[in-house]
Amino acid sequence: MDREILLQIAEKYKTPLYIFDMDEFSKRAKLVKDAFGEEVHLCYSIKANPFLLYKMPEYFSNFEVCSPGELTICEKMKVDMKKVIFSGVNKTLPDVERAIDDGVGILTAESLLHVELIQKAAEEREKTVSVLLRLTGGSQFGMDKEVLMDIVDRREKYPNLKIVGIHFFTGTQKKKLSVIDKELTKLDDFSKMLEFEHGFHVERIEYGTGLAVDYFSEDADKLEEERLQEVAPLIQKMGEKYHLTIEMGRFFAAPCGNYITKVIDVKTNKGYHYAICDGGMNQLKYDGQMKGMQTPP
Repeated sequence: MDREILLQIAEKYKTPLYIFDMDEFSKRAKLVKDAFGEEVHLCYSIKANPFLLYKMPEYFSNFEVCSPGELTICEKMKVDMKKVIFSGVNKTLPDVERAIDDGVGILTAESLLHVELIQKAAEEREKTVSVLLRLTGGSQFGMDKEVLMDIVDRREKYPNLKIVGIHFFTGTQKKKLSVIDKELTKLDDFSKMLEFEHGFHVERIEYGTGLAVDYFSEDADKLEEERLQEVAPLIQKMGEKYHLTIEMGRFFAAPCGNYITKVIDVKTNKGYHYAICDGGMNQLKYDGQMKGMQTPP
């Protein structure tokens, strides 16, 4: 967005404030859709920026919602709940009940407890709900493959659940193609094993690429598009085997927002120059990693 236009908006609405360009958001979504192709579905994780729900581009098939607060936003904005994938680690029974009552399309299960909570809520409502089982990448998120396989083997115990597939996301700001290649191979191998050894067919996979965003690079758009095109053949190949949904938040949202803050004081302490702003510095420096001081562009 033109600098002069940004300054005019800031003068009208005062700082600090965010200014979002919805045309840029749509352009970014189209870039990803064109790269991955029609067979691959796109999911926007709204934790990256819930304000962008105001005008969602047609390229998104789903929205990932990870908290009761995000669900409230979807309710107030009258989002099509059938497109919602209700995720997150801290599900309680009331959370699950509310999501089912809202008619969300899919719920993810992060643990055996989540499976049991979803079954309980669905049974009480005499409904059948679609569920993705989240496979861990080695962190606190998701389940070990042994736990997931046990749930699959005992799936008849959960008659109100339609277990449709796997959810897998390990982290963000990935710059190496080899990491994504390794993860997709792991998912493919695990899905084949579930079919051949456990008689369970994986219909759907929701995969978070975690593609990196170059917040502090002058040629960010070029670098990010190159990264996208590099990974596209791997995603397309996976999309030929499964109903594949690619979940990304930051990669969609990062380039379409501007944060405007005003410098209200400047000083030098022991040779270091500081600018004191009327807005928090977290909006200026977050890069998905813990780093030192950075000069915003």
